[in-house]
Amino acid sequence: MNEEANFTDPRDGKVYKTVKIGNQIWMAENLAYATEGSKIYDNDESNCKKYGRLYDWTTAIKICSPPGWHLPSKEEWQVLVDFVGGKKIAGKKLKSKSGWNNYKGESGNGSDDFGFSALPGGYCDSDGFYAVGIWGCYWSTSEYGSYFVFSNPMYAYKDVTYGFNSKKTELFSIRCVKD
Repeated sequence: MNEEANFTDPRDGKVYKTVKIGNQIWMAENLAYATEGSKIYDNDESNCKKYGRLYDWTTAIKICSPPGWHLPSKEEWQVLVDFVGGKKIAGKKLKSKSGWNNYKGESGNGSDDFGFSALPGGYCDSDGFYAVGIWGCYWSTSEYGSYFVFSNPMYAYKDVTYGFNSKKTELFSIRCVKD
């Protein structure tokens, strides 16, 4: 059974849903803390309320730090993915039940079996904003060289989730995990 609770970020007073999955406690919403180095998808405030903010990796490292919380490592993401059934089905089980676009006539929504409620917040790079409703990607602390970091994506058109290396300059969502 997954326990749900709330956490209030003392930096801005925002209340986040949290959920215990296995032995980990995760934020069940994307971080929305406003800071330099973050953006709102399409600069539309309604997107912030739904998807949170997008952050480059350097900013993510600094601000995923409300007291008692941190940015997860690749290994912490793997613990979560393994607990919910492995990478072939984790995306489906972690994605929210609504908010994902349809793909080829099929619903892109997940089953949200564990209350993680992943949403497709899209991403941003130097050319603009992309893929809201289709893709959500989350940062980790695990670096690969000077330019890349492990990130954990979820897709409207796949049930899988598997990490890959992303450029530190791209802007993705954040899910914090409890210390």
